[in-house]
Amino acid sequence: MGLIFSSESLRSAPPARAATGLGDLPESCAASVLAYLEPTDICRLGRLNRAFRGASWADFVWESKLPENYGVLVEKVLGGGRVVGNGLSKREMYTRLCRANVFDGGTKRVWLDKCTSRVCISIASKGLAITGIDDRRYWSHIPTEESRFGTVAYLQQTWWFQVEGEMEFPFPAGSYSVFFRIQLGRAQRKFGRRICNSEHVHGWDKKPVRFQLWTSDGQCASSQCFLGEPGKWMNYHVGDFAVGSQHASTKVKFSMTQIDCTHTKGGLCVDSVIIYPSESKERLMRF
Repeated sequence: MGLIFSSESLRSAPPARAATGLGDLPESCAASVLAYLEPTDICRLGRLNRAFRGASWADFVWESKLPENYGVLVEKVLGGGRVVGNGLSKREMYTRLCRANVFDGGTKRVWLDKCTSRVCISIASKGLAITGIDDRRYWSHIPTEESRFGTVAYLQQTWWFQVEGEMEFPFPAGSYSVFFRIQLGRAQRKFGRRICNSEHVHGWDKKPVRFQLWTSDGQCASSQCFLGEPGKWMNYHVGDFAVGSQHASTKVKFSMTQIDCTHTKGGLCVDSVIIYPSESKERLMRF
């Protein structure tokens, strides 16, 4: 009798409940958490379980990482309607914008800075106006693995040194810094080692080089310095400019000159001009 009662009691007892874990978190709640994290952390947590994997693709999570004018950037950089027509998610748009996207005949590259959600732009030497570049007695384009564009402009000797350029782009709002990436001397590799030929380097210690920039809304900046440290790529700071409007394009003009004709100068490699978010310029200066 007692055995029968005990068996009946066991059969009628409620089953033990499984422990609740992160996998039981609703996807919408997981997405709300991910929206506060950095992109790398979002992708890392997306591998945690099914709920976080689905949440890591939520459009509102990645829209918060894109600049406010991302629609204009997609149109300019990725092809706009074609991309939207292909059904790209906000995460895929963000991923593509963070790549180095080439445009303007391969002379320019633009990508999204993950720390500030603002754009970075690099303009090749072939995209700049260099006085005398067509005269092979003074200038030449040389191939190199040390440039993201695969080639740099090399100056052997000149009296009149002038490099100019301009860029019109729908910059996201914020502050930007402009740099010339240049090197004294011509680097090459021999027997697997990097060496720098400084044979033609001269004249840069006589007078400083002058850097200037102007914007379409009236901003201007200038600086000057002597060039030094042969054999090392240097990012020389031209100046800063601010962008307030999210929707209008800003045109930036910049120049690097040393036009004192009392002496010649030479042995200089011009790689590119870099436009970078000002908050991250210290990181750029370390490279």
